[in-house]
Amino acid sequence: MRSRDLAQTALFAAIMVVLGFFPLIQLPGAFAPFTSQTLGVILAGAILGARRGALAILLFDVLVLVGLPVLPGGRGGLSVIMGPTGGFVLAYPLGALVIGFLTEKLWQRYNLAIALVINFLGGAIVLYAIGIPWMAVAAHISLAKAFTTSLVFIPGDVVKTVIGSLAAVAVRRAYPLIPSRA
Repeated sequence: MRSRDLAQTALFAAIMVVLGFFPLIQLPGAFAPFTSQTLGVILAGAILGARRGALAILLFDVLVLVGLPVLPGGRGGLSVIMGPTGGFVLAYPLGALVIGFLTEKLWQRYNLAIALVINFLGGAIVLYAIGIPWMAVAAHISLAKAFTTSLVFIPGDVVKTVIGSLAAVAVRRAYPLIPSRA
């Protein structure tokens, strides 16, 4: 891995940490808080691509696992991972990987509409597919209850998807970090 790749990977891990400074919003009846860090997952995958984006978010997850307080509310450590929100945090690198992979595959036609679909798929659907079952097990609730309590996050995830997609399209035009695969 080149030094530029390492710097970009570290930068996006740092962006995830900074997004953790935004206060978490605990919604009534929800087992997980609303955070801004999903936006970092979207940006890492859409701007850096699959490999570097997933590595950046994996580095962030390592920081969480070793106990650094990098999640909103100053949370971190194995207790967070083993709790109801742990599945979402562990799914972050996979979300960035999916976003990056699809962005790379569709790079020649990449536009706002494609970015919105890709980023919602990786930044919400993939995270929900792992996080909701994890939440059900960790919180000792039914899968149906975990699913229905997670529906309140969809409007916020749509907003983060739009912001991330607008940023990704702008970066692609001004300074594409993903190499063109002609």
